Amino acid sequence: MPLPSVSVSQTPEEKFREFLTSRAKAQRYTDQQRDLVRFIFEKHNHFDAEQLVDDLKAGGLKISRATIYRTLTKLVEAGMLRRLEVGLRTYYEHDYGYPQHDHLVCESCNKIIEFQNPQLEAVVAAVCAAESFQHASHSLLIRGTCLECNKARSNKRKLDLI
Repeated sequence: MPLPSVSVSQTPEEKFREFLTSRAKAQRYTDQQRDLVRFIFEKHNHFDAEQLVDDLKAGGLKISRATIYRTLTKLVEAGMLRRLEVGLRTYYEHDYGYPQHDHLVCESCNKIIEFQNPQLEAVVAAVCAAESFQHASHSLLIRGTCLECNKARSNKRKLDLI
């Protein structure tokens, strides 16, 4: 079940432009960066940089690989994307305009399942309060096997017994 988006005061393009121009060394907001931000925030999904390069090409956008990698890094710095390290791959997902959530990662098919749990949030809040720690965010990644892969493995084992 997809998580609902969160209401934000600025579009992703406005937020990223503000980030670039408010830095100690202000940077230009290029047309390629604008197109990239629009493309990334059109839909919510988990993606890696190479997958993004391929999707941009398929969508008819010509953005250099270097611009893509630099912009992804800046979007993470701006708090607009979150970086998820899954095995040897780095995935990105929306952080801006999206609620706090955690992930289940299937080690068989690499499926990423998002979830929210109020009890988990309460535990995080209690631990932070006990340590007088100012909580900004957290990231929990649980690795295991998804339902579909468990079913496939179970069926294979039954066939091995015949």
